[in-house]
Amino acid sequence: MAKILVAMSGGVDSTTTAYLLKQEGHHVEGCYLRLHCDDKKHTRNIGMVKRAAEFLGIKYHVLDLSKEFDKIVYNPFVKAYEEGITPNPCVFCNKYIKFGALLDFAKSLDMDKLATGHYVRIKEGLIHEAVDKSKDQSYFLAQVSSDALAYMIFPLGEKYKKDIKAFALGIPELEDFSTQKESSEICFVQNTYIEVLQEHMNVHRQGDVLNTKGEIIGTHQGYMHYTIGKRRGFEIRGAHDPHYVISIIPEKNQIVVGGKEDLESKEFSVKSLNMFTDKNELEASVKIRYRSPKLKCKILIDSADKTARVVMDESASAIASGQLAVFYQGEYVVGSGIIA
Repeated sequence: MAKILVAMSGGVDSTTTAYLLKQEGHHVEGCYLRLHCDDKKHTRNIGMVKRAAEFLGIKYHVLDLSKEFDKIVYNPFVKAYEEGITPNPCVFCNKYIKFGALLDFAKSLDMDKLATGHYVRIKEGLIHEAVDKSKDQSYFLAQVSSDALAYMIFPLGEKYKKDIKAFALGIPELEDFSTQKESSEICFVQNTYIEVLQEHMNVHRQGDVLNTKGEIIGTHQGYMHYTIGKRRGFEIRGAHDPHYVISIIPEKNQIVVGGKEDLESKEFSVKSLNMFTDKNELEASVKIRYRSPKLKCKILIDSADKTARVVMDESASAIASGQLAVFYQGEYVVGSGIIA
């Protein structure tokens, strides 16, 4: 049996993960991460973790990584929108915090493995999609290093979310965990990202809307309100057809709009490559967003500067700088990169 540290948030997934591993006879300890400044939320969550730990008869830790989180995840999130880029903070949190700093903490406790409640599997040393495709989180783990993956366990990867909730409901001590409200996708965004940004800067600055010829055709509320592909929230003089944001010019507080066809592209570049293959050219499928379909593509890699050119068989819409492109072969993740 192994010594396993379980990342516990106070939610049903991580609590059930700890329960299942304990039932298998492993030595289990829990760890709650303080990542952002919300004392009320932390107090509630730590209370749930404590309840779960007492029920399971395990030790739990509270690890404050708020400074690291601000530096690596939160501040870059704010800066990205300031630069007109659409960020994906969960990707960096997984890479550097959960499977970086937390993994280091697990090793310092002489643990054999680190487990989380992610819906994903590891097969043949590679990230593999979960059984429950509606909850699959392979996309968000695609930047994690192969060295870190060797220490990871994902007990929920073979299970369905509905079964996990039903399982917890069947255990009186875990019923509250199953019925509580699910956490939001980005932990520090309660409603909209604009609410986060306006704590740091003035986001409501009227600016010009340009067409693809560079002509001023309307006004907008402030460039940070817009992401690539958005079609509402700005005014265009005399427009009859739908217009979509196709680019952002942050230094001039301008957005450029065009027709739906202007959003389409068959090629894009990525940086910060994290590949699980040593090939410089390969056939795969790519997801340009978490919920987007996989599109067949060819990946042309420049290993010297960790960049690549991605050429798709068909066009994709609204490819946004800052988002993660994840490459799949079947259900295996073979690499990823940040869209340039």
